[in-house]
Order: sequence, then structure tokens, then C-alpha cells
Amino acid sequence: MTHVIITGGSSGIGLTLARIYASRGARISLLARTISALEAAQAELSKSGNADAIRIESADVADEGQTAAAIARCEEAFGPCDILIACAGIVEPGLFDVVSTAAFERQIRTNLFGSIHAVRSVYAGMKQRRTGRIMLVSSGAGLIGIYGYSGYSASKFALHGFAEALRSEARPHGVKISVCFPPDTETPQFARELEHRPLEAAVIMGRVAPWTADAVARSIARAIDKGRFEVFFGWTLLALGRFGSTVKPFLNWWFDRAILRISRRQ
Repeated sequence: MTHVIITGGSSGIGLTLARIYASRGARISLLARTISALEAAQAELSKSGNADAIRIESADVADEGQTAAAIARCEEAFGPCDILIACAGIVEPGLFDVVSTAAFERQIRTNLFGSIHAVRSVYAGMKQRRTGRIMLVSSGAGLIGIYGYSGYSASKFALHGFAEALRSEARPHGVKISVCFPPDTETPQFARELEHRPLEAAVIMGRVAPWTADAVARSIARAIDKGRFEVFFGWTLLALGRFGSTVKPFLNWWFDRAILRISRRQ
């Protein structure tokens, strides 16, 4: 039976992916910080299948020791990890000179190092078995820098670079690495993010309707099934991913004009 480990699995895209794999009869291990949210997710998933096939672990992925210990317990209970989805992430919008160093670093530690810690916990075993799939969840903000998202974009751009390098290393050992770039997605975190999104970013990003978590999760699951390396959502992100050096100058020109108009009104 396939063992799927999902960090950030208690809500949003992570929980929606857990629903997909639970419907397939997989063993599911969910990692997140908040135990009450994990317990609610476990209760929901247990209703649709085998309750004994759903495991939860409270851990902060920014802490390597917590992450490694939690994943080790999951593998002891359910066997080696077949699929890892590193979905845990945080976003704290704000202008660079206003956002605190602590908030900036939290995003780097959680989004980048949190994913790295999870991968490190399963990668050696996958290499030894010569099989395994790893999906890293970046963001559309990992393809182009967004006003007010310097910390978040930095972490998500770095995650893309990590995925590219790791893909080359993992391929000869039968381990498939993937990275996806979701757009704005209807999740609890997105709702919280909107409360702090700068007006300039809202004008730029608000022109595109957010995707549902279900649509994003289904695309991610299909990409894992097919072993695709990069997963883009919608034509704009596909264009950025495939033709970024050509597309970005035009987008940045449009962004700059929109931001200038707003600044003149303030």
C-alpha cells in the first residue's frame, strides 16, 4: 500500500491532496504544527476510508530535528515513504523595510528549509530502494517577484533552484523530483494573507480569480502520477515558467505603471 507523507497536511492544498490519496486507498501521514487542526483532518479523512491508514504528527518543519523524528515515526508505523509532498508554508506580506527580520526569516525557514528538512528525512531511503516521488510546492511568486512579497518570493525562488539541482542528482537513482507553482488558491492561509496584502499587490494580483484547492490538488496529483518535473497553473504562470526572460520585462513594465498610479493617489 502506498505511503504518502504530506507536510502542511492539516488544511488547504495539503488536506485536499490527502483526500485524493485517501480515496485511492493509500496510507496517509500528515505533518503540521497545530494538533487540533491535525485531529480534525484525521477525523474527516477517517470517515471516507480506513481510519487506521491515517496518521498525524505535530511538528514544525522549520525544525530539522522535529521533522526528522516525526517522519521516522510515520515510516515506522506505515513503512517507507513512497510519495512526499512538501506543502507546508507560510506567507507574511509587507514591504521589505517594514517587515521584521524575524518575519522574513520565518518564511525562509519554513518554506525553504522546511521542505529541505522533509526531503532529507526520506531521500536516503528512496535512493537505497531506487524508487520514490517528491513534490515540492513553490508558488507563482517563485516565478516572478511580487510587490510586498520579498521574503516569500525569496523562499519560493530558492525552492525552485533546489528542485532543479536535486532532480539532476536523484534521477540516476530512480527518485523523481517535481516542483509546482500554484497561483492564489482558496485556502485558510490565503484568507489570512489577504488581510495584510499591500494595496499595490492587490491591484496586480487581484485581477486573476483564485483557484480552488481542489483544482490545484488534482493537478498536482496528476503530475505526480506522470512523473512531471514542473507543474504550472494557467497560461500566465505557464508562460512565466517556460518563457520567463521574455515575458517578465513586459509584466514588470505593467506592474511598475500600476504601482506608480497607486502611489500618486496616496
